Amino acid sequence: MIAIDGSFGEGGGQILRTSLALSLVTGTPFRIENIRAGRKKPGLRRQHLTAVKAATEVGDAEMRGAELGSQDLTFSPSQISPGRHHFSIGTAGSCTLVLQTVLPALLTAGGNSELTLEGGTHNPFAPPFDFLARTFLPLVNTMGPNVTMKLRRHGFYPAGGGRIDVAIEPAKRLAPLHLLERGDVVRWSARALVANLPLKIAEREIRVIQKRLALDDRAVSAEPVSSDGPGNAVLIEVKSEHAAELFSGFGQRGVPAEKVARGVADEAARYLAANVPVGEHLADQLLIPIALAGGGSFRTLPLTDHTRTNIDVIRKFLDVRIAAREVGQGTWEIRVGS
Repeated sequence: MIAIDGSFGEGGGQILRTSLALSLVTGTPFRIENIRAGRKKPGLRRQHLTAVKAATEVGDAEMRGAELGSQDLTFSPSQISPGRHHFSIGTAGSCTLVLQTVLPALLTAGGNSELTLEGGTHNPFAPPFDFLARTFLPLVNTMGPNVTMKLRRHGFYPAGGGRIDVAIEPAKRLAPLHLLERGDVVRWSARALVANLPLKIAEREIRVIQKRLALDDRAVSAEPVSSDGPGNAVLIEVKSEHAAELFSGFGQRGVPAEKVARGVADEAARYLAANVPVGEHLADQLLIPIALAGGGSFRTLPLTDHTRTNIDVIRKFLDVRIAAREVGQGTWEIRVGS
């Protein structure tokens, strides 16, 4: 059984989710202590519990310690059970983070799967639906599987109430992925979404993005969407020859719309200036499928604590070489395998 200290590295829920995902794939049990010990509210929150229960269902697993606030968990998987699964967080906790927990095992499972996830679809501190659907999954699909997502209902923090449907056609094994060049930018666009809020908030955000990134009117939109509660999201997509990236920001009470938009626009501008194919958040997501494929490489921005911690957790479960080195000012290359 692998022992994991949940407080090391970035010390957040990603350590738990990566451990659950790799435990399912490898069939290796683990015990994690000090879960989210450094957070304001340490231990398991509701979305973490949903991830644990989802992994338990998919992996026909035994687990101990899956309680609200628990900082210790033991997880022992049995066999992967593809098919229909329905996971509801019951709050605005992120659907996409729960999906990331069970997806790696289902990518090479013995049958197709259909997942329904209910909760938050557009939350701070989690990849929004659009990121997975337009950036991450298209790359995963080049590795052999066929995964599609449909957004049935938006769910913003704190009301939640969103729904995502996911269909997974697995591959026998994942093919390596190499992504070292971005290529020319083919198109880029910006969307500002509002739910149960004045549309002028989204329009103000779009004006800021147009000014900072020189986008014309055809490339931007301010859109009202339906949701159980109020919410605001800003999404900028950059489509290049070899990859797509999506940058997001979320409105918060007391934060001007212009500040939200500037933050997202600046993040997109940094990515474009770096001339790399993989942004810092996508780097986190690609590590697991590439490691499971046993080989691959990509170039990205300077590594975040999340990325470094993910590498450390992967090494605990998989006998695979992962090398990260700086190859230029502000440019890093990650290679998996020989």
